[in-house]
Amino acid sequence: MELRQVRHFLAVAETLNFRAAAQKLSMTQPPLSVSIRRLEEEIGTELFVRSTHQVELTAAGRAVVQEARELIFGAEEIKRKATEAVSGLSGELRLGFVGSAKNRVLPRLLPEFRKQFPRVVLRVFEGSNAELASAVLDRKMDLALLRPPLGQRSELRTEVIEDDELAVALPTSHRLASMPEMRLSDLNEEPYIGYTSIGSPGLAAQCRLALEAAELNPPIAQQAIQVETALFLVETGLGFALVPSSFRDRLSPGVVLRRVKNQAHWPALHLAVAYDPAFKTTITDTFIKLCTSLRH
Repeated sequence: MELRQVRHFLAVAETLNFRAAAQKLSMTQPPLSVSIRRLEEEIGTELFVRSTHQVELTAAGRAVVQEARELIFGAEEIKRKATEAVSGLSGELRLGFVGSAKNRVLPRLLPEFRKQFPRVVLRVFEGSNAELASAVLDRKMDLALLRPPLGQRSELRTEVIEDDELAVALPTSHRLASMPEMRLSDLNEEPYIGYTSIGSPGLAAQCRLALEAAELNPPIAQQAIQVETALFLVETGLGFALVPSSFRDRLSPGVVLRRVKNQAHWPALHLAVAYDPAFKTTITDTFIKLCTSLRH
């Protein structure tokens, strides 16, 4: 078995299409098919079920996908470590982030990382909590800045890098907009803009716990995937929302944030860096350490 064959297997496993896999590998389809067939013969079992219209992984194929990823990762890590020993930290870091990371964390973090490690190419992507967690697990991103808890996909580990608190977002025309702080009970029976548990499971859970702690059960006017969407809906007058206070400096003129009194029983709100412990590299470990150092 050769690493080349394992790469071929992963390309087909991830695309479930021989033509697309061949394009991804910059090769033609016939030699790719031959490579996969020879790998199956060497292993002694079929890895794919082929039909005229589709390709599917067999049970054996599904069983070895993760091991194949780790094998390729290990081979690439050997090469990276040898290069770094000679010329210093270099390579590529694919970083995902939720919108609230742009408020305070990324403006401090990215310039510092680029200053310390100019040979590392940073590629950044914005998305929802759920999208980013899936991307890290599927090896499409190396790290993600998001809000725990992560929901069902608990294979990821997280390190907290920022502490925050929830605040009430109101349109500037609201009767309570001029109050410096308020009680959630002041908004009793007013429409509420929440978050989807699929798009933003961490923030949705935190807001739900905050409302329960205040014994408030407002009518839900709308559910947003991200905070920016919730703030837009607040501005249009659809209702109030609970948002991280770090958005205070990024509000449009039509929205205000007000602190909530008595948050002693509210859940803690954090921004964290999430990673897959099975695929940590020198670059990801260095970035995580820099993230956590900025918290102090």
